[in-house]
Amino acid sequence: MRTFVAGQEAADETEFVELALGIDVDLFRGPLEQETDEERRARRDVAREVLRDLRESAEVGNEVAGWDALYADALTRTVPFVRAARGQRAATGAAA
Repeated sequence: MRTFVAGQEAADETEFVELALGIDVDLFRGPLEQETDEERRARRDVAREVLRDLRESAEVGNEVAGWDALYADALTRTVPFVRAARGQRAATGAAA
């Protein structure tokens, strides 16, 4: 079964959410692969700006932006399982 959002085909569940909500999951959650400190700082700066814009839009009555802001904010509090597992292996000295 193929899934389309606004005329674009979603390849998987994550892409469906991104297309439906307009939220880039990696921007708020972080990528599954490692990123440098500089990349992380830049990504988080952009995420803060986008989240601020969503909240401002919500305050003037855009309900969709309000829900998007809640979702994006929740993503900032998650750690992808793969990244968490890598950190655990490093902490215990196990081979990566």
